[in-house]
Amino acid sequence: MIQNEYTLPKDSKFLADKSVAPLLIRKIKVEPFELLLGFANSYVSFLFRSHMEEGADFRCWDELIPDALGLIFRNLSLQEKLAVVPRVCKSWGKVVTGPYCWQEIDIEEWSDLAEPDSINRLLRLLIVRSSGSVRKLCVSELQNDLMFSFIAEHASSLRTLRLPRSNMSDVIVEQFAGRLSTVTFLDLSYCGKIGARALEAMGKHCKSLTGLRRNMHPIDMDGKLSQEDEAHSIATTMPKLKQLEIAYLLIETESVMEIISKCPELDLLDLRGCWNVKLDEQHLKEKFPKLKVLGPNIVDQYETNNWEVCSDFSESFYDSDSFEGMWDDEESLELRFYEGFDEDSVYDWPPSP
Repeated sequence: MIQNEYTLPKDSKFLADKSVAPLLIRKIKVEPFELLLGFANSYVSFLFRSHMEEGADFRCWDELIPDALGLIFRNLSLQEKLAVVPRVCKSWGKVVTGPYCWQEIDIEEWSDLAEPDSINRLLRLLIVRSSGSVRKLCVSELQNDLMFSFIAEHASSLRTLRLPRSNMSDVIVEQFAGRLSTVTFLDLSYCGKIGARALEAMGKHCKSLTGLRRNMHPIDMDGKLSQEDEAHSIATTMPKLKQLEIAYLLIETESVMEIISKCPELDLLDLRGCWNVKLDEQHLKEKFPKLKVLGPNIVDQYETNNWEVCSDFSESFYDSDSFEGMWDDEESLELRFYEGFDEDSVYDWPPSP
């Protein structure tokens, strides 16, 4: 039931230009999705009244510029953009199949629990829709080099790239790092198949890189002797870093000091779990007064933050068998979420915030 209906003034003309976008955006940010549908109903009524008036001058619904609609739709959840918005009208459907809504693609939470094939299909669909305009991409659990190369080839305007828990290799990162030169923030946490070579390649090509996450998990470090080479690659190829997170990396004090000395703009360094690092706090305060260091001896729940959360969801809710046939085509991708499912059993989607 629509509780917050947006009503246009009776004597106003709806302006299909950018002047209306800020008002609608403010509304959508603070109201539920029903407000958007309420606005659509109000606008249809407005058009009808205007049409009945002799000599009425008004613009058709599909004349609202896609850029304005795209700005509005960005405030909706991914599920709503894929499954609900296309059902409202043709012009809305056209907008969500174009690049206007996909400058930011964040499916990291969903992909943590989805099947690899489903991740690949959805990611391909959204990147193609962005038409190369995507600026932020967050996805986890990429299982092979193929998807990393696809991202590099079709998302050349990326600024933020987050690929935690992914399985691309050093070789593919070296091969395609040049196509990701616009990246300024990079997250390669828990990526066990890459090492110093991949970090060096990204550092050499991403000249404006200011943020890097290369956190690891203690379980993944079992059996490894050292990651000093990774620290050296960071120090020598990423001089503009302002934020660096390397929790639980197997490094020594000398490597950390090399990073600090060669990254003069660094203001946040996360060393939690780097037990072999022994820093002189007084020296750091005198030589690098702007630098804030976390760890290595901070006791917190870091180990469990990104791992035990999965236990909050039952196996039945995220039943992989329910994916069968879901991604057969783009239409089913959009509509399977919409038609006839209980909200507690939506296919592999966490609850919408």
